Amino acid sequence: MSRILRRHTPSQKKVKPIAILLIFFFLSTSALVFYFYPFASSKKNPYFKYDQQILYKGSLYGKAHLEKNAIYLPLSFIRDKISDQVYIDTEEQAVIFTTKGSVIYIPIESKEYEINNEKKADEQIIVKADNDEWMMNILFLKHYVPLDVRVVESSGAVWIEKSGETYVNGTIAGKNADQAFLRLREKPSLQSPYVAEVQHDEQIRIEGEKEDYYSIRTAEGYQGYMKKKFVTKQEENVMTINIEEEPIKLPDLKEPINLTWEAVYTKNPSTDQLPAMPGVNVVSPTWFHLGNEKGDLKNLASSEYVQWAKNSGRQIWGLFSNSFDPELTKKAFQSYQSRKHIVDQLVHFAKHYQLEGINIDIENVDPDDAPLVTQFVREAAARLHQAGKIVSMDITFISTGNWSAFLEREKLAQTVDYLVVMAYDEHWGSSQTAGSVASLPWVEANLNTLLEEVPAETLILGLPLYTRLWIEETHEGEQKMSSKALSMQQAQEWMQERNLEASYDDASGQHFVEWQDEQTNTIYRIWLEDDVSLQKRVDLAKKYKLAGIGTWSRFFADDTAWHTLQQALTAQEE
Repeated sequence: MSRILRRHTPSQKKVKPIAILLIFFFLSTSALVFYFYPFASSKKNPYFKYDQQILYKGSLYGKAHLEKNAIYLPLSFIRDKISDQVYIDTEEQAVIFTTKGSVIYIPIESKEYEINNEKKADEQIIVKADNDEWMMNILFLKHYVPLDVRVVESSGAVWIEKSGETYVNGTIAGKNADQAFLRLREKPSLQSPYVAEVQHDEQIRIEGEKEDYYSIRTAEGYQGYMKKKFVTKQEENVMTINIEEEPIKLPDLKEPINLTWEAVYTKNPSTDQLPAMPGVNVVSPTWFHLGNEKGDLKNLASSEYVQWAKNSGRQIWGLFSNSFDPELTKKAFQSYQSRKHIVDQLVHFAKHYQLEGINIDIENVDPDDAPLVTQFVREAAARLHQAGKIVSMDITFISTGNWSAFLEREKLAQTVDYLVVMAYDEHWGSSQTAGSVASLPWVEANLNTLLEEVPAETLILGLPLYTRLWIEETHEGEQKMSSKALSMQQAQEWMQERNLEASYDDASGQHFVEWQDEQTNTIYRIWLEDDVSLQKRVDLAKKYKLAGIGTWSRFFADDTAWHTLQQALTAQEE
């Protein structure tokens, strides 16, 4: 009987599932620690590039220059970031700064300056040259612009904040956190180099967020990223800085404004022949015109007209024009002395004739000279405001060319009290296409575009009181278009002489008439200004909550126009 030999094989022990889980947990944790810590970057990079570096609105700029009781900043930075009302005049070797009621003239390398022609002096040089760059003492400007300026002792940064800026406070909540987590990283990652360290309970500002990181700034001016869990977000604050400025007192004016221009070319109208014009509360006679490049003005003002306006309870906004001459405008406006001469005369005339305001009408200017126009208006408005006068300016709808492109509308809206948009001449007198002077859809579409740049409460809608008689003639098979301006009464008389009746034109929102002369085959067309079109234009002004209306010009109106405008403006909204 054979023996069967069996080899004994020890039984393998089974690994328990819990052991597998523990091993997996250990490996995972180790991987996370390996990835995040202690291999978080320990590299520290400098945050500020310069000593006395400028810090403004969360960004770093160039270098300031500190002297006793003075902090000089590059004028290019001040103009671009702090106030574009700082005007650099290299010809005068001076800086001109304008406020609501002041023109401040500051020669370079001088402690002396002028405010509205009055000489003053500062303890420090206000503007100085540093190599090829002009620098300005920001502490001087701080008297006129609501700024907070401080030098951070620990970092040397020159920190500038402007009234109206918002920021969110916060506190570092890292009581038990390792210091590696309390570092401000250049990017929202622990592997990114850091620029500064913070401590538990330290007060900071939160400037933004990205994923699970906040962008924070310390009291020393350092900025970087930190995980949100180590930051306690607090309330939002608004920087409020008040400056003392002499209050501007302007004449009381009842709105809505109902202005009409008085076109004065050689002499003023006889006041005993002027119509009653019910509802009109402002008249603007075209009295003052730029005469030469030195800034001498032509003056057509009339004391008799002034007395008539005051007796009828109306304000007078005397109109100043640049004579619509682009070359003359450039020469007169490019010099501070000639601009000052113009403004001196306007202030004198406004006081002498007891005008409530000045209406500025600058047209036909090279677009490259836009800054010159804006600077002139700023200087004129400041001086006229200081004299207690209302300042308005005439503008066009936004377009191209010399009649529109030079107008810096947003800046002008911040400077003057009212902008008057000349909402007409959709079709010019020399146009070879007949059409309305100002069709209602054209006006509204352009008005919507303009209101993206200009506040409605400062805008006066200009209305035409004239129309154009379009004449289409045919000579030897060739068509020729011409036109002539007609007053409201002349248009009605022209229709009556031919026994014509107008029909309503949906496309223009106006009454329209067309007539063909059978003898000559000449075709005549008129898009009428009447009670219907005027009512619709006032409705637009009310729809967009504008300051009022202005009409060009008094001469073209008939009696029905004044009554229609008065009733439309004063009618209560349903």
